[in-house]
Amino acid sequence: MKTIQAMALGLVLGAATTAHADQPLQRTDLVRSDIDVPGHEAVQVRVDFAPGVLAPNHSHPGEEIAFVVDGTLEYRLEGREPVTLKAGQSLFIPSGVVHSAKNVGSGKASELATYIVHKGEPLVVPAK
Repeated sequence: MKTIQAMALGLVLGAATTAHADQPLQRTDLVRSDIDVPGHEAVQVRVDFAPGVLAPNHSHPGEEIAFVVDGTLEYRLEGREPVTLKAGQSLFIPSGVVHSAKNVGSGKASELATYIVHKGEPLVVPAK
């Protein structure tokens, strides 16, 4: 079951490293590099959302900083009230916190996600 969930979330989050205009959610891997903290790496990804598209509940094996590049995104973090961010605003998501993001605007929305994560672990962990 976990494998099926991981595959489904990978498809939803755009597992390909190149973006295609016909995908409702596109992920473009930009940077992946070792850092000075042993066992950790920095990863930077651009995520483009078509209007109304939801990245379903998931977590990461480390911290994420989400910066909204274009549009309006609503973030729901477990245990917190939803927060809506517009272009130019950012959000810190602690390690392991289950969250989702949804394009609540009328046009395309994009985020730049920067992660400091445990090396060798899957970047995206589907929520149970």
